Amino acid sequence: MKKMLILTTALTAGLAVAAHAEEINVVSWGGAYGKSQVEAYDKPFTAKTGIKVNMIDASNPATPIKAQVEAKNVTTDVADVEYSDAVRMCDEGLIVPIDPKMLPAAPDGTPASEDFIPGAITDCAVASIVWSTVYAYDTTKFTGDNVPKTIDDFFNVKKFPGKRGMRKTAKANLEMALMADGVKPADVYKVLSTPEGVDRAFKKLDSIKKDVVWWDAGAQPPQLLADGEVSMTTAYNGRIFNAAVGEGKPFKIVWDGQVLDFDLFVVPKGAPHEKAAMQYIAFATDTQRLADQAKWIAYGPARKSSSALVGKYKDGKTDMAPHMPTAPANMTNALVNSYEFWADNGDQLNERFNAWLASN
Repeated sequence: MKKMLILTTALTAGLAVAAHAEEINVVSWGGAYGKSQVEAYDKPFTAKTGIKVNMIDASNPATPIKAQVEAKNVTTDVADVEYSDAVRMCDEGLIVPIDPKMLPAAPDGTPASEDFIPGAITDCAVASIVWSTVYAYDTTKFTGDNVPKTIDDFFNVKKFPGKRGMRKTAKANLEMALMADGVKPADVYKVLSTPEGVDRAFKKLDSIKKDVVWWDAGAQPPQLLADGEVSMTTAYNGRIFNAAVGEGKPFKIVWDGQVLDFDLFVVPKGAPHEKAAMQYIAFATDTQRLADQAKWIAYGPARKSSSALVGKYKDGKTDMAPHMPTAPANMTNALVNSYEFWADNGDQLNERFNAWLASN
């Protein structure tokens, strides 16, 4: 009888553990970026909490959230999204508020609200990285002194022949077009806020439209370069770094005219494991975890206290600091994306962009 009682107790305990074993679904961008999150966040989070993390790749993780919330069939617990999408979804009630007090302090005790880069914490989102849209070229296609150096060179197909890769969306393309047309970064959104400015941006895009190969997912630009389909392409800086440094591809980033942005974690309304999702976000955005991610990809951590901990790439020899979009040498003609502008104007400008794409 005693043995039976012990066995029953053991089985009950085992079932209780199984019942409490949680899994969360994290939707992100895949590729080298997704790999950096798995190594820096997911594996240590599971080791600490026992909560399994299922990474789901998407070309834009914000896209499925509205449909899931409206259908009341939410399968996403955490999504990694761009700033303007985070603001828009918060305004629309599609994602839940996040209390900054749940975020861990810096190692020296500085509250998270003071340790994150200004703007990195919003009502419904917490930033993890600073990244940028840049352009890069294949160094075997251009040699000597005749190499691309400015954003204007990207649009100059006479001086620098070959196809161009561009993301199939209005954001960043319109800003880069205006900077290539002579607009200073500080004036880009002022110009783009006028009908004449929008026309000017599309006119500049017209000049290379027939030479463009469009891409959707972040893994595509390095592949387009590697396959020789384009001689230069816009891309996320970390993807080019991974291809050039991690895989030895002959690619070079041109930082002139880069457009900086944040990526942020959000939790959809009705997420099946909201408590665990919040645990994940707090863990993934602590000082050490954000510094650890920089070992895997060249995106800057969103916390000030993480910067001093950023060292070398996973190869053990490449210093990461010069490859960050926020390195002083890379910021000489940089533009910080206006999330407010895109939250207010994104739908309208994307409609026009799609109509432009469909026209001759």
